[in-house]
Amino acid sequence: MECPAVVSLQGAAAFGGHRSAVPAMERRRRIGSFVAPLRCSKMYVPGFGEGSPEKKAAINLQHFFNYLAVRIVLAQLESYNQEAYFELKEFVDRTSLDDAETFCKKLIRESPRHKGLDDLMELKVRSAYVKNDFEWDNLKKLSFKMVDEANTKLMRDYVLEVSHIEDENYKQQ
Repeated sequence: MECPAVVSLQGAAAFGGHRSAVPAMERRRRIGSFVAPLRCSKMYVPGFGEGSPEKKAAINLQHFFNYLAVRIVLAQLESYNQEAYFELKEFVDRTSLDDAETFCKKLIRESPRHKGLDDLMELKVRSAYVKNDFEWDNLKKLSFKMVDEANTKLMRDYVLEVSHIEDENYKQQ
């Protein structure tokens, strides 16, 4: 969830420096209307000018879902349409899947078989997988678990390193 906090610097001259002929009441009104109160209890993450960390994660997930959709479509085509399978496989081999939208744009323009929107199985599969098959709750649980386990391992390794204690249980893992 995004929690925007915007603080405008308009009227900042009223705090010090050169004072204009604006009455004190007017200055207070201007300053009060431009400074947004910070009511967000979430952490501020600097350096995400293009959007929130959640938006960045969603973009990366979109690329991942495109990759999964291509894999699913290839598996489906392999069983019933060998010609389309080999055509798509060849396209995937020479086209990067790093950017989902660029990949789909190139695919639409590349193959006459894929020019009609009805034939764009990749887009349909991607959308259906995101909406119906991906286990979002499991993603959240796994993310929490993996971060906690990684933090615990790093802390344990550090303590063992600096204390020079031999932990037999830990070494067996």
